[in-house]
Amino acid sequence: MEQEVPVIIHRSDEKEPETPGASPIPEQVRDMGSTLSDAVSAFMESEQYEQLKQKAAALKTYIRENPVPAMLYTLGAGTVLGFLLKRRR
Repeated sequence: MEQEVPVIIHRSDEKEPETPGASPIPEQVRDMGSTLSDAVSAFMESEQYEQLKQKAAALKTYIRENPVPAMLYTLGAGTVLGFLLKRRR
């Protein structure tokens, strides 16, 4: 089955206005995004990130080798969280 998909091509000679207030993203948000990006990059280069990846791989191995106990642990944790977070009416 074939469908026609409309394609919209923007001309490259059309430039958006470069006024300071014309940006759709405020400067504070852009700065926060940059700071967060730097923090994530620093964490991904740290030793703690490598340890986290090793522990995640060990957890995946445990779950593959022991699926029933892993499901029971998950069920228990979900039940406990459900009771703790339940709204009282």
